[in-house]
Amino acid sequence: MLAAALVGVPVWLTNQYLVHLLILAGLFTILAVSLNLLLGYTGQLSLGHAAFFGIGAYTSALLDVHLGLSFWVGLPAAAVAAGLSGLLIGRLAFKLRGAYFVLVTISFAEVVRLVSLNWMELTQGPLGLPGIRPPSIRLGTMASIPFHGKGAYYWLVLALAALSYGIASRVVRSRIGRAFVALRENEALAESVGVDAFRTLVLATVLAAAMAGAAGSCYAHYVSFVGPEVFLFSYTITMVIMVIAGGKGTLLGPVAGAVIFTAVPEVLREAQQFQMTVYGAILILLVIFMPRGIVPYLKERRAGAP
Repeated sequence: MLAAALVGVPVWLTNQYLVHLLILAGLFTILAVSLNLLLGYTGQLSLGHAAFFGIGAYTSALLDVHLGLSFWVGLPAAAVAAGLSGLLIGRLAFKLRGAYFVLVTISFAEVVRLVSLNWMELTQGPLGLPGIRPPSIRLGTMASIPFHGKGAYYWLVLALAALSYGIASRVVRSRIGRAFVALRENEALAESVGVDAFRTLVLATVLAAAMAGAAGSCYAHYVSFVGPEVFLFSYTITMVIMVIAGGKGTLLGPVAGAVIFTAVPEVLREAQQFQMTVYGAILILLVIFMPRGIVPYLKERRAGAP
């Protein structure tokens, strides 16, 4: 029933602005689900996740603007480029732990942002890359059909979000996922039973980065523009809030967090002068009354209901 309602959104929801918000919620769902593989299941706090999102966005944009390659080439290329970046940062960062790991990931994000800002010949610096074409489907010898409307793009984002959720679900329920959790709970004990902590954590970083890169590609072709602002630290903080508030270490938690915290700023837009105050108050209340997150709290209430 829920799946049918989600698929049918462009049919029964006529407000295009609300469809736009759902598209953003879908993109943030992909990002939150990807970050949850690190933060929720391995217990590693990465504050450079926006870098993978931005790398994916720029990769897809550059392939489109400079080489004329379509979204369907840019999407996997963005995932691969972000995944390779995840491999690099994982191999460097997981030689460290704790605060040092956090500092490495923040530094990586800042370095990538500065490259995008100053490499004028490639990225056009602060001017960004405009004119990114929307995805299109070519049917045989017929002219291509572009995803111009928000309804069509909503279906594309919904499919990618469902795919990301499915991949995360398969990974979490596999032997690899059990290794993630074992490292989160007790790294020394996990290594004593044969879990290679370094390789497992690097793998988690690569998977999370590739998924974030795919979201970046989708974002670039949706807004038709990419600039250095895609690397903003605030994006990473938003992802962290979505994962923690929704319920880290759960599959549905990041999805719920992404939907709720995409909607909350829009609901508070009318009260512009009090927006951040109310937003902060909501987060404080969630931490106090739902310390494990919204989804675990609802599950506990449901289990305890008569």
